Order: sequence, then structure tokens, then C-alpha cells
Amino acid sequence: MSKEVILTPEGREKLEQELTMLETVKRIEIGERIKTAREFGDISENSEYDDAKNEQAWMEGRIAEITQILANATVVEVPKRSNKVSIGNVVTVGMADGNERIFTLVGAAEADIAAGRISNESPVGAALYGAKKGDTVKAESPSGKLTEFTILKIGK
Repeated sequence: MSKEVILTPEGREKLEQELTMLETVKRIEIGERIKTAREFGDISENSEYDDAKNEQAWMEGRIAEITQILANATVVEVPKRSNKVSIGNVVTVGMADGNERIFTLVGAAEADIAAGRISNESPVGAALYGAKKGDTVKAESPSGKLTEFTILKIGK
């Protein structure tokens, strides 16, 4: 039994687009690479063939993963106005050092820390989830460091 996955409508759309691209364009491209590499002769020492087969295996694994995510996904609509942090909200927080950070709270399948998209299952995401503007929340990092945030703004 698979774990339920939470997606925003945008996250579902991105995964559907990636799946379509992989199933159509990439499958054909990799198939052509394999065909061309086979024409080079002996495939036992053919790095181009090995690379293409490895890419094919990764791609098929990713297709299976996306299909599984979409099959088990619950798509949550982001409320137009909310006084509590929920999935899909853009949250501006004040840090103890005076800096501000902006996070978008998403399900784990959409998390991308480099883009500021944090999972509701992460320590920071879990601390923010359900909090209100003006609340101060604490989150413990994997290294054990405690970080404090004050919620300055909740938006869509």
C-alpha cells in the first residue's frame, strides 16, 4: 500500500507534463540512441550503448515513479485567503537574525529547497503548517540546531 501524496494543482500539472515528455519525446530519443549504438557492432564493449541503456532504465523508473505519485495523489486547492498556513501558501518569515525568508509549503513530491519549496513533512514545513500570521514557531534541523521563525505574511 502506497503512502498518500499531497500535490498542489501546479505540482500535478508539472508531473503530468514531465510524464508526457518522458513517454513520448524521451522514449523515442533513447530508442534511437540504442538503435544507433547497436549499429556500431559489438555491444559488450560499447559505452554509447551502455549509456543509452542506463538512461532508458532511469527514465522508465522515473515514469513508474510519476505514475505512482499521480495515482496516489490528493490535489489540494490553495485557499484564496487564509489566516493559517496550508499547502500551497507562500509564507514570509522573519528569522532571529533579522533576515526574511520566503517559503512555499508543498507536499513532499514537489519539494525543492533550492527554489524555496519546502515539504509539509520537513521540520520547518511541519512547524509552519497551521500557524497564523504573527506566530513564532520553532523547527529543529537534522543536525539538532533549533531555528525560530516569526510568520510575517501568508499568501497564495
